Amino acid sequence: MTTPTKPALDASELVEVFKALANPVRLQVLHWLRDPDLNFPVEHAEVDRQVVGVCVSHIQAKTGLAQSTVSAYMASLQRAGLVRSTRVGKWTHYRRDEQRIADLVDVLGHSL
Repeated sequence: MTTPTKPALDASELVEVFKALANPVRLQVLHWLRDPDLNFPVEHAEVDRQVVGVCVSHIQAKTGLAQSTVSAYMASLQRAGLVRSTRVGKWTHYRRDEQRIADLVDVLGHSL
């Protein structure tokens, strides 16, 4: 029995990931989202951050950047497939896409 192979990320997908990770703030946000309970105040959590994610307003407060800048940064991470978003009311919450990140690490380990 053969095991199905995962489809490799194509070059354009890898470029999008590298562009997203090239910005130090986006890289820091991705790091913070790895452990949201450690990096964002628990008393500000309206939802289960492990399941739904961290509200963009909390990410914005932690970075100290303008809301529009943080939204653009999160959109870049989402386009790269590194985070997923969920709307809760009028707020957008973000969490890491751990499977996509694992796939990326696997592809890089085998292709570089």
